[in-house]
Amino acid sequence: MNAALGDAPFNRSIVLVGLMGSGKSAIGRRLATRIGMDFVDADAEIEAAAGMSINDIFDVHGETAFRDGERRGIARLLNQPPHVLATGGGAFMDPETRQLINQKAYSVWLRADFDVLLRRVSRRSNRPLLNVDNKEEVLSNLMAERYPIYEQADVTVQSQDCPHEETVNQVVASLKRLTTLETSKTHSTAPEVN
Repeated sequence: MNAALGDAPFNRSIVLVGLMGSGKSAIGRRLATRIGMDFVDADAEIEAAAGMSINDIFDVHGETAFRDGERRGIARLLNQPPHVLATGGGAFMDPETRQLINQKAYSVWLRADFDVLLRRVSRRSNRPLLNVDNKEEVLSNLMAERYPIYEQADVTVQSQDCPHEETVNQVVASLKRLTTLETSKTHSTAPEVN
C-alpha cells in the first residue's frame, strides 16, 4: 500500500517531535494507520538495540551516551523507507539530528500546554528526566529550553485532551497544506519550456 495524503502520494518520513507526554506515540500510531505508513518509536528501537530500558541506559551509561545512541539510531531509521517516527523529547534538540530530519523528513511538533503535559507525565514513572520530586519545575525548565527549538519544526499542531483522531486530523490537514505549498513553489520556479 502506498502512503498518501488525500490524493497525493507521500514519499518522505514524518517525524513527530515534542516533550514527553505530548502524545507522539499515540498520535504517531494512528497517523501511520491513516496514511498507510509503518510506525516506528525511536525510544523502543533504542531500547531494543541496547537490550535495556531508557531509564536503565540513563542510570548505567548516563544521558550523554543515551543521546549519542539516539542520534545514531534516528540517522539509521531515516535511511529506511518512509514511515512515521516518534522521537524522544530531546532528539530534536541535537543539531545534527535536526538537520538530518530537515533533509529527509517532515517534522511535526505536537505542542502541549504545561497543565496537559504535567497531567500526562504524572501517570507514568518511565521518564528519566522527571523521576524527581520537583516535576513541575523540571517540566517548566524543559519547556523554556526546548520550545524555541521545537518551533523550527515544519508543522506545529496543538496536542490537547481531546480524542486522538481530532489531533490526527489536524496533523494530516497541516501536512497537506505544507506539501501543497511545496508543490506549488516547485511548479512556479520551474523554467518555462518553449
